[in-house]
Amino acid sequence: MGKVRNWMMLCGLMVSMCAASTAQDKGKLRVYFIDVEGGQSTLFVTPTGESLLVDTGWPENNGRDADRIVAAAKKAGISKIDYVMFTHFHMDHVGGAPQLAARFPIGTFIDHGPNRELNDKPTVEGYDAYQKLLASGKYKHLTEKPGDVLPVKGIHALVISGDGNLIDHNLPGGGEQNSFCKQSETRPADQTENGRSLGILITFGQLRILDLGDLTWDKEMQLMCPVNKLGHVNILVVSHHGWYQSSSPALVDAIHPQIAIMDNGEKKGGSKATLETFKKDPGLETRWQLHYSDEGKSDNTQDAFIANPQGPDAGHDIELTATSAGSFSVLNSRTDETKTYSAR
Repeated sequence: MGKVRNWMMLCGLMVSMCAASTAQDKGKLRVYFIDVEGGQSTLFVTPTGESLLVDTGWPENNGRDADRIVAAAKKAGISKIDYVMFTHFHMDHVGGAPQLAARFPIGTFIDHGPNRELNDKPTVEGYDAYQKLLASGKYKHLTEKPGDVLPVKGIHALVISGDGNLIDHNLPGGGEQNSFCKQSETRPADQTENGRSLGILITFGQLRILDLGDLTWDKEMQLMCPVNKLGHVNILVVSHHGWYQSSSPALVDAIHPQIAIMDNGEKKGGSKATLETFKKDPGLETRWQLHYSDEGKSDNTQDAFIANPQGPDAGHDIELTATSAGSFSVLNSRTDETKTYSAR
């Protein structure tokens, strides 16, 4: 009887702690940068309780990425993902969709339109699997283009790029000549799905979060030169997992991010050249990484800001909680350490 009483008291304590946490986060935006081993999956939960998941990670691996997304959703206290947005149709972004759909309720899928990379077998397979989900009739579907606003309540999610097109006007805070264009070399046009990434700028009160998916260097130059159309941001989700094919100075230095969060894997993304670009950025307060980068070596950020160090896969995430006034905090789930940032 005593064991039963103790167990009930423990359950009651856990419920009280969850309730206290929910009350504490009321009115805040919560973001979960989920470790999908060098793919992307980022969950936004707004103060209204609506949710937006950007990408679903890889397929297979016994449903590893889908399980991690579900764990993050449950941690966030949601029972349904209202919107799942695919930046593009590469396997590390769209591949986990069927496994996630089998495990957790989804409302609406969002994408940039048809797959254009027809000569790459994995991309075609990932896109076809996604099309089978849509053909089931169980989900709503939206195709978005630059200038559109995603219908997610509680945030303003403006589409910046999509299907190879870019926003064609200056946003509030943008419009200045971009001196960093001279520091960025000219590169050939990308012919893959990367350059067609559906990128968004999320505004939550005074806070601005930029996620351009895997948008490539050449597209960044078109977007940012000769004029910086975007202005400054607080949080940059580092494009392309920190691979060298993105993150030109024309973008990174011009938008002047307060922090950068890189969804790299130990052996995917986190290129030395990209880590050096962020390391040199004088305005950047912190570089966060989902993984230690094997290629990056001494250019990795400090251990306290790496969710997963060298070694066996542990699946730790990075969690961000923000106020509409512009202040926010970031938690490393591996260490349970939190760093707080003032509004800028």
